[in-house]
Amino acid sequence: MGGIAQLAKAMGYRVTGSDANIYPPMSTQLAASGIDMIEGYAPAQLDPAPDVVVVGNAMSRGNPAIEAMLDKGLPYVSGPQWLGEQLLRGKWVLAVSGTHGKTTTTSILAWLLEYAGMNPGFLVGGVPLNFGQSARAGESDFFVIEADEYDTAFFDKRSKFLHYRPRTLVLGNLEFDHADIFPDLAAIERQFHHLVRCVPSTGLLIRPADNAALDRVIAAGCWTPLQTIAVNSDLASDWQVRALSAAGERFLLRDPAGNTETIEWAMLGEHNLANACAAAAAAHHVGLPLAVIADGLRSFKGVKRRLELRGTPGGVAVFDDFAHHPTAISHTLETMARREHRRGRVIAVIEPRSNSMRAGVHADLLPQSTQSADYVFWYQPSDQSGKLEEVVARSLVPASLHADITQLVDAVATTAKPGDSIVIMSNGGFGGLHELLLRRLAE
Repeated sequence: MGGIAQLAKAMGYRVTGSDANIYPPMSTQLAASGIDMIEGYAPAQLDPAPDVVVVGNAMSRGNPAIEAMLDKGLPYVSGPQWLGEQLLRGKWVLAVSGTHGKTTTTSILAWLLEYAGMNPGFLVGGVPLNFGQSARAGESDFFVIEADEYDTAFFDKRSKFLHYRPRTLVLGNLEFDHADIFPDLAAIERQFHHLVRCVPSTGLLIRPADNAALDRVIAAGCWTPLQTIAVNSDLASDWQVRALSAAGERFLLRDPAGNTETIEWAMLGEHNLANACAAAAAAHHVGLPLAVIADGLRSFKGVKRRLELRGTPGGVAVFDDFAHHPTAISHTLETMARREHRRGRVIAVIEPRSNSMRAGVHADLLPQSTQSADYVFWYQPSDQSGKLEEVVARSLVPASLHADITQLVDAVATTAKPGDSIVIMSNGGFGGLHELLLRRLAE
């Protein structure tokens, strides 16, 4: 929603917006864009009446501003629908979907088009370091968008990505998530098939060669050319990527014609090789040759909060990562354990904050997801007690559970030694733990 607000501002609208617990990096972006932010949802913010209220999917009935909007009969629309109608119509939309890796793949793809001089618009659920902003209207017919399967709004329960009408669609991967709105994996697959139905026969679908859920989605009906990608695999595929180093800092990329490029870049992990390969295939679809794609990948800087190094106080490297699903946690920690020139231990500090995690849906998978770490600190607020005790008891590595941020910071700082790497994992602000820990370690 913050990205959509920035796009609306760039299109000439006067934009205000409200949220609870606004925190960086989006809060600083909005302030820099000159967008007035209102803490909370008082009905008075709708006086005088705006021309349209753009409603995010976190808003529900009972919210004071929503009730006032409905009572006054104000025009309202969801964020994805507004975006689809006001900005994306008539554009060549390149959409990136999937359970994991959407933000990074979208960021890579936007940068590849930018590097090639195509000046795309983009909307990303994070901050690509090459751009320093999460959204841009652009000055071309190309728009790159992170396409989320979460529902659209309290009045529109379709997945958000159905409003985007892509011509190039990346189906990055698919597994069960968002247990608060989807009863099972089949329900998510159904939404993905609705998305596949929207891609024209002159477009392109890009997918991994080895995902059973996506096999089912495609088998339900496909009317668009399809290209497959494979990572460190002998599976038959159109695009191949192979790691040339333990953590994927160097890799070989091969296109459907058999051309290859050897690439060294700033990213780590097999999961990021998959992201790079998918972005390369999408960029190729709009005309980029492999050599240009390779140069663009070499100059890609990464994304805030995706294994972002926040500092090295006292010789301890502190990373911020958005991982909030067992698969993503596992990929991140395995990547950290495999790094070249690794010196010390890998210490994970995890806040299971997503709705699925809080509900305990993935509890059985969590102990195994952290096995590449040397020590795990779990955070569980006291009002959510009972969810993680069993996870800690079944942990395959030393682990502890904490309910207080200050005590957690002290425990992590006391445990860390020079040469160690601390990976903080949360899809929220984590109570300001990042800055608190950096200061504590510096002391």
